[in-house]
Parts: sequence; C-alpha cells; structure tokens
Amino acid sequence: VLFLQIVHILNMTSAKIVSFLLHPEESLHSLQNRIEFETGISTGNQELLLETGICLDPRKPASQCVIDGVRGWDSYMVYLFDKSKTVYDGPFASRSLSDCVNYIVQDSKIQLPIPQLRKVWAEAVHYVIGLKEDYSRLFQGQRAAMLSLLRYNANLIKMKNNMVSASQQLKAKLEFFHQSIRLDLERYSDQMAYGISSEKMLKAWKEMEEKASQCAQAEDIGYLDEQIMALHTEIVELQKSPYARRQGEVMESLEQRAIDLYKQLKTRPPDHAYSDSTDMVKIIVQTVQSQDRVLKELFGHLSKLLGCKQKIIDLLPEIEVALNNIKEADNSVMQMQGKRQREIWHLLKIACTQSSSRSLVSSSLEGTASPQAATWPLQGSSGNAAPHPLSSLAAPEDGENFADVIRENVNYLELFSSILQEVRQEQSCMMVS
Repeated sequence: VLFLQIVHILNMTSAKIVSFLLHPEESLHSLQNRIEFETGISTGNQELLLETGICLDPRKPASQCVIDGVRGWDSYMVYLFDKSKTVYDGPFASRSLSDCVNYIVQDSKIQLPIPQLRKVWAEAVHYVIGLKEDYSRLFQGQRAAMLSLLRYNANLIKMKNNMVSASQQLKAKLEFFHQSIRLDLERYSDQMAYGISSEKMLKAWKEMEEKASQCAQAEDIGYLDEQIMALHTEIVELQKSPYARRQGEVMESLEQRAIDLYKQLKTRPPDHAYSDSTDMVKIIVQTVQSQDRVLKELFGHLSKLLGCKQKIIDLLPEIEVALNNIKEADNSVMQMQGKRQREIWHLLKIACTQSSSRSLVSSSLEGTASPQAATWPLQGSSGNAAPHPLSSLAAPEDGENFADVIRENVNYLELFSSILQEVRQEQSCMMVS
C-alpha cells in the first residue's frame, strides 16, 4: 500500500476531485483516457497543469503527476482544464452538509446535550475547514493557469522580438537595394549613348525594383505588434488585479472562530446541560456566503486568464506566417542583389573585351601603316632627305603611289570591319547568356 501511486486531479470546470491509482509504467495517454471516461473531457481538449504551470509531457509516463515532496504525495494536485472552453461557469455549489450539521442549520436554536453537541460541532468545524480548503485548491488552480499564461506570454515575446528584428533587417536591406538599383539605373542611362546597352537587362532591373517594392509588404508587422502590445497590457493588468491574490482571509478568520467555539464547548463539563448552535450556524452561513463571493471572483478572473491564453495561442501561428514571409522576402532581395551584381560584372567584362579589341586593331593599323608612310618620302624624293613640294612631283608616279595607298587602306578597312563584327557577335552572345 505504501508504494502505491495515486494521482489527484482537480477538474477546474466542475471543482471536483477525481483520483486514480496509477499502474506501473502507465502512459500519460492511458491516464487521459481514464480521465475522459470520468469527466467527459476528451483527451484532445485536456490540459493537465502542475502547480508550477508546467503542462504534463505526453512523452513521459503518468507517474510524472506524482512527486515526492515535504508535503507528501497525498496532498499534491494536478489541475485539469478544458481547452475548448475559455469561460468557466463558476461559482459552483458548496460541498454538501452532513445530516447532523444540516439538522442544526435547519434549526439553530434547538437544544442538544453537550456530548452530542460536541460531535455535531466537530463536524461543523470540519465543514468550515473543508470550504476554506476547497477555495484554496481552486485558487491554486487559478495560479497554475496564471503561471501557464506567463509561460505562453514569454514565448510570445520571444517570437515577437525575433519578428521585429527580422523586419528591421529586411527594411534596411530594402533601403540599400533601392538606393543601389536607382544609382545603377542612372549610371546605365548615362553610358547608353556611347557604351553598352541591353533592353532585356534594363527591363529585368526595373522588374527587380518593382518586386522589391512588393517585398516591402512583408516588413509591415504593425498590426501584429499592436495586438501583442494590447495583450501584454491586459496580462499585466490581470497580474495586478486583487483577484490574482488569495481572497480567503475572511474564510480563514471564520475557520478560526469555529475552532475557538468548539474549544470553548469542549471545556464545558459533560453534565446534563443543553445548548443551542446559533453561533456555530452563523459561522457556517457566513463561510458559505464568503466562499460564494470569492469563487465568483476567482472564476471571473480565471476566465480572463484563459481568454488571454487563447489569444496568444491564436497569435502564435500568425507570427510564424509573418516570420516566414519576412524570410522569403529577405532571400528574394538578396538573390536580386546578387543577380544584378553579376550582370554588372558581365557588362564590365564585355566593355573590357571591346577595349582590348579596339587596342588590338589600332596597334595593327599603326604597325602596318608606318612602313608605308616611311616609304612615301623616299618614293617622292629626288635623292635628298627633304620632301619635295607638290609642284615638283611627276603626275604619273604620284597617281601610281596614291592608288597603292588607297588599295591598302581598303584592305585595312575590311579587316577592321570584320574584327568589329566579331566583337559585336561575341557581345550579343554574352548578353543572351
């Protein structure tokens, strides 16, 4: 018997406790099936919280519900919530009276012998203590819900910070991209008249600029930020609320008064005296009324906690979608930036190729024209180094020399035209690729 493991489940939707004897190595799913049979809450809607607000791990055995502590295993509770409900219909009816306590409540002025009155009042004191403990357990369940909400809120804040950071990085990259592409388009337009031009590339760059403007929509997370901030404010207000703190002071004082009354009765000698239960019944009624009030406040506050928690659960997927959109836009911007830079280097390669071709042609022309130019004075001279004036040159010889020069120039022009045509073909092929 000492080694048996028993788990006590406080159903927060009905304020009732159900206890289960755990089988060795029983899984949590098996325990949840048993809870569903007893409470009617489906396994998919069950949320089992420890006092610390930690949800039970489905990968671990059911024995995680029972922990060894100073208070002992018999007083430890696991709190059951229905995830399909965010509004709990408390307060619930108080625990039922025993027959003898109900007897004095119905007629508090009835006279009973002292020995019998001791027994009745002992049960009355137990009833008052039970009402206070019922509230304490429900308050602890509310506290577990609050701690669970704070855990969800911490995760929400972490995801929100990641989202804001990613959005700011995307915004900075988009600003850099827009400034870069505007400058590239301006410089490209300036050199089109005397440099390299490509309508296909120009169109692609303008399409990039438009696509970058569309990517800017992903960085707009203002609507999510507003919802998160409003929710954070609501959670802070719930934490500051007086209903977030224990409200059982009145019940505790009534409990002490009931104990004192019983002690006074206990000191009276067990003679044939009789007495009524007016004072004890008054304490019972006040305790029930106090419990109704604090439970109404407790479940109203609990419903607000669960409502905030559901808002966080609904917001988390939206933040995930926003993060994915920002990452996709970021990747798209970086790809466009890389593509444009590769095209700029491609243009530079073409320009260098053309420059090299022109230098080659120029050097070829100079190399072939120099000897001919050097022979002209020799052919037109009459034995000395000084050139002859135009009147001293013979007409036939001059005609023959100029005809040879023209033919050679035509040959060089045809050679230069073929080289330029090859360069243009190479440029067209490189632009298409």
